[in-house]
Amino acid sequence: MQISRRTILSLVGATALAPSALAVAPGVSPYSQRSIGSPKAPVTAIEYFSLTCTHCAHFANATMPEVKPKLVDTGKLQIIYRDFPLDAVALMAAQVARYLPPDEYYPFIEALFASQDNWAFVPVTDPSHPPDYKALLYPYAALAGMDQSTYNTAVADQKLRAFILQGQQEAETMYHVNATPTFIINGKTFQGAMDYTDFAATVASAATA
Repeated sequence: MQISRRTILSLVGATALAPSALAVAPGVSPYSQRSIGSPKAPVTAIEYFSLTCTHCAHFANATMPEVKPKLVDTGKLQIIYRDFPLDAVALMAAQVARYLPPDEYYPFIEALFASQDNWAFVPVTDPSHPPDYKALLYPYAALAGMDQSTYNTAVADQKLRAFILQGQQEAETMYHVNATPTFIINGKTFQGAMDYTDFAATVASAATA
């Protein structure tokens, strides 16, 4: 999904840069790396994605079911996930995902991609009553084991919000990311939701470079 160079800071207000007064859930650091696969894998793919991006959902639903068992679980590839939210709804979902324990992160984002139409693209029947995205997203967090109090804390965490937006701006500056999904595979940039054949070939090429 292509976006302009605009920032989404305006969607969340200037308070996004203010330190959070809320405590992070015990034992969970929302700022640590979220990844799957061995850090010793010969190829590392950084994926910049948005949870409301339909192309990201296509990659997650159509390509990852082959990538994970064939490349990640076999030790050939590590995937590092980096948030690049395209809108305020994606930003909220990214905050919630980062409040889960690291081993619950990947299953959660995969579940959100698999059900994207049910929480991110609900038809608006009455413009005066837009969808309550916070309420629509919570059942998925609850299924992942998050209670309502932690969920509310995650959504309200201004410091985490600023952290995600700063990472997005750094991706724009460092790697010229302006679309999702974008993959940085062993330092080289690839845009778009590749099918398994193309993605596997790219990983294989990186491994022998």
